[in-house]
Amino acid sequence: MFEKRFADLAWFIESINSVGTPVIIASDKRPADKLSKKLASIYNAVLFEPKENISIRIKKKIGIGTRSPHERDALTAAKMAYNEYANKLRQAEKKAEKENADVDKVKTLVIRKYSIDEAIKDIGTNKRFARK
Repeated sequence: MFEKRFADLAWFIESINSVGTPVIIASDKRPADKLSKKLASIYNAVLFEPKENISIRIKKKIGIGTRSPHERDALTAAKMAYNEYANKLRQAEKKAEKENADVDKVKTLVIRKYSIDEAIKDIGTNKRFARK
């Protein structure tokens, strides 16, 4: 989670790359802002948008302890995206471990709309990440 209000795209990319490659870019707005859409495109990541804009009341409740409204909004978006996928990812983890498949790769494919079985199969046949 990063917060820098007037940063340029290069700063975001550098900051993100310093910690890994995102599978999901989460927005607290519907529709997502241009930056979120651009980052999702650059990383071939799933763009999470809430079903509707998140109220300030909910953001304050979820983002307790954050240093700024921007950080609060980013944390809220991240937590909501996590909650959207959590159950499916737990199922994917259990099945991947049982099948001795790479758990992180299976989870990545499941986020990208593969079924758990399809993700495990594709990883086993080296077809992983072929579909967006």
